[in-house]
Amino acid sequence: MGEHDKVDAVIVGSGAAGSVYAAILAEGGKDVLVLEKGPARKLTDLYSSQIWARRLKWGTPHVVEKGRNSIWFNFNAGQGFGGAAMHHYGVWPRYHPEDFREKTLYGKGLDWPFSYDVLRPFYDKVQRDVGISGDARQEKWRPAGEAYPLPPVRVTEHGKTIAKGFEAMGMQTSPIPIAVLSEPYKGREACIWDGWCDAGCPTGALANPLVTYLPRATDRGAKMRAGCRVTRVLTDPAGKKATGVEYYDDKGKRHFQPADMVILAAFAVENPRILLNSATDKHPNGLANSSGLVGKYLMSHPAVSVYGLFDHDMENYIGATGGQLFNQDHFGKNNTPGAFGSRQWEIGLALKPNDLLGIAMSRPEIYGRELDKFMKQGVRGMGSMVGVCEELPEMENRVELSSQKDKYGFPLARVIHSTGQDGNALLQQSMKEGVAIFKAAGARESWHGPQGGQHLMGGAIMGETAELSVTDENSRTHDMPNLVIGGPSVFPTSSCVNSTFTIHAVAMKSAEHILKNWSEYS
Repeated sequence: MGEHDKVDAVIVGSGAAGSVYAAILAEGGKDVLVLEKGPARKLTDLYSSQIWARRLKWGTPHVVEKGRNSIWFNFNAGQGFGGAAMHHYGVWPRYHPEDFREKTLYGKGLDWPFSYDVLRPFYDKVQRDVGISGDARQEKWRPAGEAYPLPPVRVTEHGKTIAKGFEAMGMQTSPIPIAVLSEPYKGREACIWDGWCDAGCPTGALANPLVTYLPRATDRGAKMRAGCRVTRVLTDPAGKKATGVEYYDDKGKRHFQPADMVILAAFAVENPRILLNSATDKHPNGLANSSGLVGKYLMSHPAVSVYGLFDHDMENYIGATGGQLFNQDHFGKNNTPGAFGSRQWEIGLALKPNDLLGIAMSRPEIYGRELDKFMKQGVRGMGSMVGVCEELPEMENRVELSSQKDKYGFPLARVIHSTGQDGNALLQQSMKEGVAIFKAAGARESWHGPQGGQHLMGGAIMGETAELSVTDENSRTHDMPNLVIGGPSVFPTSSCVNSTFTIHAVAMKSAEHILKNWSEYS
């Protein structure tokens, strides 16, 4: 086994959470190493192409799925420097105060171990760091916080047309809060609105880790090591502290990387898999699992795409992939009859001819001459939006170890996931409402796609006690003082809100606490 010099902190994963931890700890003077399973990457490696965009996603899946509803792992995950945050669409709303107190306020879901007010200053810091475009005054649903540092994104005929449908149905729209630069910001150029967010944004206008926190980390001495597939967290003989991680390089050689602190900031499925695969005599059920909750409460956002054909040029090829406008009229937890939970609309997504969110794929049953006719109509006349719904945390939705193993002999992750009654009801209402909105906007034809799964959360939830959670309010595991879990794995509830902004804020809160209390962790 290859051994390396000990570092202060080893971070597993270089995405939204891992990059924040790396920057904050390195700037605080710590010796930081980031291990990334995918390839090394820089902005000049990115190309505005659907084929190249797919290379940013999860190229080596090791998940066995069971349950009624797929979570679209290849769409949600990522590989290489920047992780999944390399190909995200930058829609960055905040969680609402009620998202943190669902159990207390409604008797549903779970509570977070802190309130929105505790996280609010970290939201504010992150948006100043990365640059978010929006209009806080028009966004009437937005929780308290600093105004966005940049003006809202451009709204084309695409957004204007669909907004008329919302208005006709008595609903309001606002500019979408999006981590895409509407103006130059901190040395980065403004977006050119060509709709290639899925390809990682080679211009740097999208807030991906290659242009936000990773440069800050490496500028202060943090090291990045690509091609490292972490399999286990290793512990001292007494099983009381983590001593580092085991990983395999691209040539299949096994390595041990010692560290005073281990931060697991991998994909939401990978964090539980690593913890469960790290079982020892002292921890026979896996690390940080005295509660038996590692892998439990896995959540996704039930989502649906809605489309319509219009008789005028929608300018649907201009803009950001995440959209132009936004609606949260149905955010209130009891605003949808027969269902508990929130939902939102992301309006006017830039369209490409093909691929997952493309024109052709919106009607997969059409082919041949009919597809040619449809494409000619849709390339100028089609509009789109996405409805995103909340999913309640349920223990039955979980990550566990499969009987199948990877090439290194470690069990794959087995995911059991089915959308619950409330999530299904929210989704059905979104499907019905979305088609009605497009018809009210003047679409001559409107339809919706099938259920999709956006964003993954849970699996190592935070809470106040070791009996009912895996990590504490600062994302440190209850069982092991120098083992921290980063990313959406620690989220106790999902809201209906895209998770990346909150991932950044929670990671920053944790990282700053670690720095101030280093001796308690290491």
